[in-house]
Amino acid sequence: MSQSSNITWHDSEVTKADRQQQNGHKSVVIWFTGLSGSGKSTVSVALEQALFEQGKHAYRLDGDNVRHGLNKNLGFSPEDRKENIRRIGEVSKLLVDAGTIAITAFISPYRADRDDVRAILEDGEFIEVYTECSVEECEKRDPKGLYQKARSGEIKEFTGISAPYEAPKQPEITINTEQQSVEESVEVILNYLKEKQYI
Repeated sequence: MSQSSNITWHDSEVTKADRQQQNGHKSVVIWFTGLSGSGKSTVSVALEQALFEQGKHAYRLDGDNVRHGLNKNLGFSPEDRKENIRRIGEVSKLLVDAGTIAITAFISPYRADRDDVRAILEDGEFIEVYTECSVEECEKRDPKGLYQKARSGEIKEFTGISAPYEAPKQPEITINTEQQSVEESVEVILNYLKEKQYI
């Protein structure tokens, strides 16, 4: 619900279709979701690089990076997590309107929040990528030492330990980072984008 009044949406003369035509590809949100340590950031960085090398316009939004600026006033309560994802959804929508492939890497633990982002985009503009990896493997990797802190009680409401993670029921793409390399995972996504004629 908007709290602002006396505001009017102003359309541009340049349309999303114009921008897509100029860029030579469709614009879309590629939404990585999965546990901390599942490989979201690693695969999304490699995907952005691969798309860039192919001359595609792509921009990556990463969970930690966004919390340094746009969302630095948010914590990790369910309400703050919801607002975090809502804001990222709105930024992603702007990037799609700009004709860009938006790549997001957020735990985004709640199915409803991801569905809300899907709902603000047009059909076919939201590609959910489930970065599947067991809690046990994520905990073994623990690149930031977060699982250890969560187990010792230093971090409250940590997804997969003391807070829930709701896996996607019907993601467009599933990559299993316990069984697939980063390169293989990127190839799966690129093949999907080609098959569906996004790129």
